[in-house]
Amino acid sequence: MRLDFTPYRRTTVGFDHLFELLENAGRVSQNENYPPFNIERMAENDYIVTVAVAGFRSDEIDITAQQNMLIVAGRKQCDDSEPREFLHMGIANRNFERRFQLADYMVVTGADLADGLLKINLLREIPEALKPRKIAIGAPASANVIDHKAPNESPEDKGASKAA
Repeated sequence: MRLDFTPYRRTTVGFDHLFELLENAGRVSQNENYPPFNIERMAENDYIVTVAVAGFRSDEIDITAQQNMLIVAGRKQCDDSEPREFLHMGIANRNFERRFQLADYMVVTGADLADGLLKINLLREIPEALKPRKIAIGAPASANVIDHKAPNESPEDKGASKAA
């Protein structure tokens, strides 16, 4: 099923990225299920993405973090030094690229490969200016409030104009 967001695109500004995410979510890629992965929430702003990369060495895996996108790619290096005859090949040995859309302010804080599992640590670092803050009722104005007086007006002039 294909959703048409055209009516919403005409009446909104700045939501293009959201509409693209929704439209792309319905598209099926050919390697959608490989490699398998988990996404865990460890704390309110702390996440771990675990990707099963059995058979890959750390030098065969690339992790790229760019704005709102995490890309994990595996490229097997061909080892044709000795021919091998498989009677059964159940372990996937193919190249892959897995993309994860990241929310705003998500940063990769580290990655580790152990026991065939690649663990990528993510942290949402919301800038102080965007964090919610409590406003006390009746509290004095904060120190960073700018006094809007005329450029040539002195505090004495300001007091004299109030008395008039």
